[in-house]
Amino acid sequence: MSLETKLPAGWSRRAILKGGAALGAGLATAPLLGRSAFAADEPLHFWQFYAPGGDVKTQVDWFVKMADDWNAQSEAKVQLDYIVNNDYMNGTKLATAFASGEGPDIFIISPGDFLRYYNGGVLLDLTPYITPEAQADFPDGVIASRKVDGNIYGIPMELEPMAFYYSVKAFEDAGLNENDVPGTWDELLELGKKLTTSDRYGLLFETTPGYYQNFTWYPFMWQGGGEFQTADGKSAFDSEAVVGGLKLWQDTINMGIAPRQVNSGGWDIVANLGAGYCAIQNMGIWGISAMANNAPDVPYGIFKLPIPDGGKYVTVGGGWAFVANARGKNPEAAGKFIAWALASMDPGSIQREVDWCTVAKSDMPTRTSALKQGAEAFNKGNLGIFTRDILPGVRAEPRLPPEVYKIISDAIQQTQLGGADPQATATAASQQLDAFLATYKGAPMM
Repeated sequence: MSLETKLPAGWSRRAILKGGAALGAGLATAPLLGRSAFAADEPLHFWQFYAPGGDVKTQVDWFVKMADDWNAQSEAKVQLDYIVNNDYMNGTKLATAFASGEGPDIFIISPGDFLRYYNGGVLLDLTPYITPEAQADFPDGVIASRKVDGNIYGIPMELEPMAFYYSVKAFEDAGLNENDVPGTWDELLELGKKLTTSDRYGLLFETTPGYYQNFTWYPFMWQGGGEFQTADGKSAFDSEAVVGGLKLWQDTINMGIAPRQVNSGGWDIVANLGAGYCAIQNMGIWGISAMANNAPDVPYGIFKLPIPDGGKYVTVGGGWAFVANARGKNPEAAGKFIAWALASMDPGSIQREVDWCTVAKSDMPTRTSALKQGAEAFNKGNLGIFTRDILPGVRAEPRLPPEVYKIISDAIQQTQLGGADPQATATAASQQLDAFLATYKGAPMM
């Protein structure tokens, strides 16, 4: 199958920067200082949370090999700078570095944080470094959230759809099997009750506020036809579909079938489903490799997100992208490196993405050529379930400025954990959104 252009944008991944609106505003107004006082032989610094100090060997190896292969044939060298996961995704290290004019030459961001850096004047236009044939290799729905006015400012390395994973043992203990997976929200809640015991929750959604929680909640808004914004740029948040999505998550807490606090993080399947903390977990495609590497003896199944009455199946697909600092020490070299690594029609570039999605991790590719080249892997086993059942309903993670993210995040938290009325919360959040949208001057939201 192919990656359809119906995806309006391209991944967030599991956990995305949770810095919030203050950092976004600070970045946009801070002086983005040039970096001209560097030795000619100083390497380009590539910040990310994978290598060389990461704890997943296949991912470390992929990044190290990529850098070594580039450095063997280029005068401009790339140095991998490993940033501890929590500091990169949950902390302020990256935004603070740019606010002080000391940002890295190359780094990775998710769609959820694209506007923070684009509106702040940080991102390099990568279009000149990518051939027209290679540009066409990225389906519009995957690349659109990294484009402004037709120009490309980020190259996605993965597409990560969300689904539900379930414990086979928990199902068997309750006298259930794969034929009992739910198709509707009501069935999901009933199943959650059956699977909840004194030492295990039936369901698990992310409970920590942040870009990742928003990312995982969006499908439950979309499935009923909800949106955060109308076509004419006004808030659409005060709707029955939004209220329904907020209420579903709240119901799981009120019914005692989902925890108020998750282990490690809602993106961590091993610490939750793998450890027996829950029977069903809302989880992305990366859970396949996480379970294979860290809980290989725990049998599990996968099913697509259930829908509300009268709703339509939709899931969300996120993923990280390589981007370059427009004011780094050598933007041209950084742009060439990114194009070489992820956006060249050279067979090595295409295979690099196949390897990332099938060896280093478990993801869907962002390029048509990679999907074809790795077809055997993408069409069998659990990856095959995502290809056949999950991917056809993928809608990409929206790119929103920090202020909009924060309004939505607060609404989720107030209802899910704070017990606030979903309708009143949606109405109040919609009023806040309208006030912000009326004055917003940055790149279009998607």
